[in-house]
Amino acid sequence: MYKALRRAIIEQALRPGMKLPEDSIGEQLGVSRTLVREAFGRLAVEGLVELKPNRGASVAYPTLEEARDVFDVRRSLERLVAETLAGRLTPAQITELEHHVRQEEAAHGQDGPESIRLSGDFHIRLAEMTGNVLLLRYIQELSSRCSLVLAIYGRPHSSECAVSEHRQLIEALKRGDAKQAAELMDHHLQAVVTRALLTPRAERDIRDLLAPYALSEGLTPP
Repeated sequence: MYKALRRAIIEQALRPGMKLPEDSIGEQLGVSRTLVREAFGRLAVEGLVELKPNRGASVAYPTLEEARDVFDVRRSLERLVAETLAGRLTPAQITELEHHVRQEEAAHGQDGPESIRLSGDFHIRLAEMTGNVLLLRYIQELSSRCSLVLAIYGRPHSSECAVSEHRQLIEALKRGDAKQAAELMDHHLQAVVTRALLTPRAERDIRDLLAPYALSEGLTPP
């Protein structure tokens, strides 16, 4: 159920600041409140959930300053990813990335959650390809926190990632141009921030929001 909740937050189904009642979530996902609390604890460590005494859990709500800090750190680390991979990708890895971008293009403008997932997975897969486990862990956490930021300050159900920029990055990596690859990555992430627009969100019942995530993780609510 941890995975179901994490996906629901990253894909912006559960919005920043939304209260997470243990009983409703446990009922929807078909698990005990103890398991719900354990999942909250893991998500809190990742910065996705806030736990407050006597007030329960809620989806984290980064301030604008925290949002800027998250993207600043992410830009620095993903520049390193781009520099590391330039000229070092195998033909199989290049094929995988190009296939991934085609999937992004197919999902673009159709299914919000799918587009968000694919966009984040592209960056995480690049980090995996460096072989640096610590770098990957940081990128995964920052990518998740960026989803929270965009859920607040971005457009509804948008990753703000331009697929064309992913294609340009792959081409630079194939050419082995580390400098340009790093610059493209930096520009890409800065553009994500620039494209973000403040938009109000409509409220929905938490049971409805979690239903598809429960099914995808094989959880059966009562």
